[in-house]
Amino acid sequence: MEQAMTPQTVPVHAAGMAAPDPEVPERAARRRFTAEDKLRILAETDKAPAGTISSILRREGIYSSQLTTWRTQRKEGSLAGLSKKRGPKPDPAAAENARLRRENARLRKDLEDARLVIDVQKKVSRLLQPEPSEQS
Repeated sequence: MEQAMTPQTVPVHAAGMAAPDPEVPERAARRRFTAEDKLRILAETDKAPAGTISSILRREGIYSSQLTTWRTQRKEGSLAGLSKKRGPKPDPAAAENARLRRENARLRKDLEDARLVIDVQKKVSRLLQPEPSEQS
């Protein structure tokens, strides 16, 4: 029993899975592995018995040449350096400048509060002092 294809129906393969989207992306996105991922995969393949490494490679979606390259990088020690974040290093002077600006703002607020307290104390002192005419 065949169904007429409408926009809502999705063709189903014999295995019962939906058909893949025929639209091809303009440019495939490259997979990027972090240093932790590379080291995890290398550790897993090092522990794996002979003959099961290919299943790990298929599961991770990588080729044996990538594994060889990663092993070489690990041996040279360059793989450990990949875990650092890339990009411009933070300027220590800018961090110090920001810290000093925050401290300056805090001190200005404290000074404003202290001046307010002093003004209130002056007013209270004037109210509590007897008038000069009352003393004689």
